[in-house]
Amino acid sequence: MRKKRAFTLIELLVVIAIIAILMAILMPALKRAKELGKRAVCLNNMKQLTLAWMLYCDDNDDRIVNGAPLGTAGQADPGTGIHANEIPWIGRAFHGNYANGEKLPEWQQQQAIRLGAFWGGGYVKTYGTFKCPTGKRGDLVTYAAMDGVNGLRRTGTDKRGVHLKKRNEIKGAHANRMVYIDEGWVTPDSFAVHYNRAEWWDDPTVRHGDGTDFGYADGHADFYKWRSGWTVEYGRSQDTVHDNAMRTPPSNDPDALEDLKFVQRGCWGIPLGY
Repeated sequence: MRKKRAFTLIELLVVIAIIAILMAILMPALKRAKELGKRAVCLNNMKQLTLAWMLYCDDNDDRIVNGAPLGTAGQADPGTGIHANEIPWIGRAFHGNYANGEKLPEWQQQQAIRLGAFWGGGYVKTYGTFKCPTGKRGDLVTYAAMDGVNGLRRTGTDKRGVHLKKRNEIKGAHANRMVYIDEGWVTPDSFAVHYNRAEWWDDPTVRHGDGTDFGYADGHADFYKWRSGWTVEYGRSQDTVHDNAMRTPPSNDPDALEDLKFVQRGCWGIPLGY
């Protein structure tokens, strides 16, 4: 009788070890590929939003849509002050206690989207366009308008070509003026950036790798990779919080300062106020 030959325990352990090594090599590559796919979807969403922004300007004598949704939760109240009678691009989709993780129910966020100028004007008619695939569970809006494009006006920015009310006020190339940012969660009004000092206000968002997506006034969208490890570390420490920590880039890290200036220049135009 012939004896049936089987794998020994050592052979099985070797095979398992080889499989484990291959998985350890492949998993990071698969994860990166998956994240690149999500980034592509996010960039497409942002491009659709910037095109909607441009079409709104075309239909409204070059006036820029209100970028600072405030007012009643789930509604798109007309603004006050510099935004008097202006319907925001989306309604208020954030909870009053958003900084502690509370969210509006999804039906209320959907209502805020539908009542906004983009949906109501027929420029965007799908909920998915307002959310990045890597957004937090329960948030239906992850993108924010930048301060400078008819968002909230900050100290020192009330001058032509800085805080914009009309598209024709843009100084320089439209391809350099930021309109939207992938902020990663639903927050109040617009993305806040200091104009007159070298300090973050809203924090750098770290999305799809060590950077984030921006939409620009010429209709294109692009990913910007943060140059400094400090910016990445700081941004990750502030993910869905805003605790006033580490807002000033270190003086010995020129790349960290350049990351901040990149966002400031894109938001407000140049020159900066400091």
